[in-house]
Amino acid sequence: MRYPHTLLRLVRALATLPGIGPKSAQKLGLFLVQNPQVLAELRHSLEAAQALHPCPRCGNLAEAEVCPICADDERDTSLICVVESVSDLMAIERSGEYHGLYHVLGGALNPLEGIGPEELNLEGLWARLEGVQEVILATSMTVEGEATASYLAECLRQRQIRSTRLAYGLPVGGSLEYADEVTLARALENRRGYP
Repeated sequence: MRYPHTLLRLVRALATLPGIGPKSAQKLGLFLVQNPQVLAELRHSLEAAQALHPCPRCGNLAEAEVCPICADDERDTSLICVVESVSDLMAIERSGEYHGLYHVLGGALNPLEGIGPEELNLEGLWARLEGVQEVILATSMTVEGEATASYLAECLRQRQIRSTRLAYGLPVGGSLEYADEVTLARALENRRGYP
C-alpha cells in the first residue's frame, strides 16, 4: 500500500523522537492528520518552542532573559541543586519539596565518550558560589553520575563549600524481593532513625 508523501514525512519525523518507534509514529501521524485542531495547536507550540534558550545563569530552559526559577525572588539563594539535565531539574521541581536554585551541567563526566570537566557547564557553577551555603549533588546513580558527584564534591571542598548528595535506596511502594543487590546495599548504608 502506498501512502501520501506528506504523511510519510510526518511519520519519519515523529519516529526520530525518543521513545517513538515506527508503529507509534504511524499511529500519531494518522491521529494528527485526522484531527486538524490538534495538529494546528502542535504546530503553534513547536513554533513557540523555537524561542526557548538555555538560561545564562543556570542552564535551565528560558523564554525570557533568565528562566522562571532564577527570576523568582522567593527561591532560597543559599542552595544550589546540581543536575545533569533539564529533565532532571523538572523531576525535582515536580516533587514540590525543593525551593532553592539549580545548576544544569549538560551531562556527566564520561572519559570513554570524551566528556571531561571542560565539556560540562562548570565555569557557570563556580561563578555562582558567592553566598551559597550548600550545593546538592543530584547527578544520576550511574557510574558517570557518581564520578561527576565525586569530582564536584572535591572541587567544592577545596572552595570550602558544603556539598551533599541525594539519598538513594528503595523506592516507595517497592518490594524488597524485587530490589537488586546494589539498591539494597545503598538502602542499608543510608538508613536513618525511625520517628
